[in-house]
Amino acid sequence: MSMFNSSRFSSPMAGIAMVLLASVAVSSKAIIVKLAYVYPVDPATLIALRMAFSIPFFAALAWWSSRQDSLATLSLRQWLAVLGLGAIGGYGPMWLDFAGLAYVSAGLERIILFLYPTMVLMFSALLFRQAIGRRELFAVVSGYAGVGLVVGHDIEFVHGTADAVLMGATLVFASAVLYAAYLVLSGKLIPQVGASRFTAYTMLVATFTSGMHYAGSQHVVSWTQLPSEVYLLSLLMAVVATVLPAVLLNIGIQRLGSNRASLISSIGPVSTIFLAWIFLGEHITWLQLGGTALVMAGVLAVSLGRKPA
Repeated sequence: MSMFNSSRFSSPMAGIAMVLLASVAVSSKAIIVKLAYVYPVDPATLIALRMAFSIPFFAALAWWSSRQDSLATLSLRQWLAVLGLGAIGGYGPMWLDFAGLAYVSAGLERIILFLYPTMVLMFSALLFRQAIGRRELFAVVSGYAGVGLVVGHDIEFVHGTADAVLMGATLVFASAVLYAAYLVLSGKLIPQVGASRFTAYTMLVATFTSGMHYAGSQHVVSWTQLPSEVYLLSLLMAVVATVLPAVLLNIGIQRLGSNRASLISSIGPVSTIFLAWIFLGEHITWLQLGGTALVMAGVLAVSLGRKPA
């Protein structure tokens, strides 16, 4: 009997451990980016390296999904949608996020990105006329009040001007908005294309887009002249903060269900704060923890209030 079929692996505790590890691994992305910014590297270069190291995983996923007999051949319209979503919704949020991290703390970045379920809610209300109830209103008010507190923390404790913090927060917020739009727009396409194939194809498009952006822009230092530490951090980001959490989270959701996994993965912002304290020396204050608690309460209210898809 293989380890993947053992009762120990399929137990709820194993699923909980996988979701927790996936959440912490995703949280490490901001830490790795901030560590890389110690060296002369810009967002476009760092993303291009991250995606280049991730190509083998996405290519293997694309090959595996294309061999599934149950999947139909994509139409021209579906291909165009995949190309558009991969270029704009796949690469766009990454670039905005990495650019924002040059100005704000890792803790604030994760808190702002964690708001995306409330943004999905508002997009759905605007586009599909889905009703917004008291639970959803509480989520929006609580979440954005919490972000305001954490922005105040950054202005007081993070080196840089208030304008720089607001610039970074705006870039990361735009990243979350674009990612939420990507999720909403891809909602009807994924059942037609298949989740694995959609993920693989859009990420390969995002990888190509990152390469095109890198080739067409100027950089602080050429990728051939970067310190070896930047390559190691990019590889670490690709494996630990990209591939590993994707695999673990999917297995964890299969073991626990999406609602329980959503509850457990809410540890992400808290783990980012403590990882940033350990590896970056970022301050932890009651203002930051209070803002984080408000954001988590709001996001959990809307996430756990949804009916399972």
